[in-house]
Amino acid sequence: MNPDLRFRSLAPWLRETFGQPIYRVALDAGSTCPNRDGTRGTGGCTYCDVEGSGTGALRTGEDVAEQLATGLKRIARREKKGQAVGAIAYLQSYSNTYGDINRLGELLGAVEPYLGGPVRCVSVATRPDCLTDESLQLMAKLSKRVPVWLELGLESANDQVLLDINRLHTLDEFFDAVKRAHQAGLSTVGHAILGLPGDGREGARATAEALAQAGCAGVKLHHLMVLEKTRMAHDWRAGNLEVLELETYLEWAADFIERLHPDQVVHRMTGEAPPEKLIAPQFGVHKTAIRERLTEVLSKRGTRQGSAYAGGSDALLQHQGTQP
Repeated sequence: MNPDLRFRSLAPWLRETFGQPIYRVALDAGSTCPNRDGTRGTGGCTYCDVEGSGTGALRTGEDVAEQLATGLKRIARREKKGQAVGAIAYLQSYSNTYGDINRLGELLGAVEPYLGGPVRCVSVATRPDCLTDESLQLMAKLSKRVPVWLELGLESANDQVLLDINRLHTLDEFFDAVKRAHQAGLSTVGHAILGLPGDGREGARATAEALAQAGCAGVKLHHLMVLEKTRMAHDWRAGNLEVLELETYLEWAADFIERLHPDQVVHRMTGEAPPEKLIAPQFGVHKTAIRERLTEVLSKRGTRQGSAYAGGSDALLQHQGTQP
């Protein structure tokens, strides 16, 4: 961990693990979710827009293989002094293990030609209630060639909050998914959102403790963002929804960081959205500034990541350092 940063951030860990700069290439596979198609519910999570927190790249007509090829060309421009850069092939939008298992095989097959070359890692975003044994077997097979991260949205450790935002899975389902992923030899990255309605500061602390208890190798954290074309946009405009101010978010995020396992890698500290989509909040600062401000908060407290760690699973230590 960088002693000046006070939490374990992703970029230095990637460079240390893979020996080169690593960048994500986000891929949109046109996936969906069981709380959109009626299997569990309809309408999706109340904060989620029509692109499922993804890029919407599939609408351009590029399939996943084409998106990856385009993305690899883009990040190759970041090479400096002849040092090659690597990529994380990131299946981002919606729940990519949901639905026909043959389709997941096709998606992973599109990535396969680049494994061991520019693609050093594969990351698959999904929900904890969309994880079949067959999907785990496919990803486990791929993990024999490169590390495979399974990104699982928890968002809150409070089942009532998850119900209220129409997420429609439970904390126990999240714990079970993480356990099964680890048994399959996969690494896990847990997602959390601070500021969800009814969650509060104690909810932020409880969610960090749950992610530490589960043993996720990585953690993605951001504040609640109100986006166009979401149900929360209607609530916000009607005056029925509050969002966090930057100073409040920094304090809550510091609480969160303190409760993580010291070795968990913090993949993300804030969310971003295109200006035309973002309604609130308008922080007006770059994500780098937020990381620096968070470090200042932790420094003033005299704390750092893991200072308030309450104990949990050490399963993360078995997977997060796995290299190809």
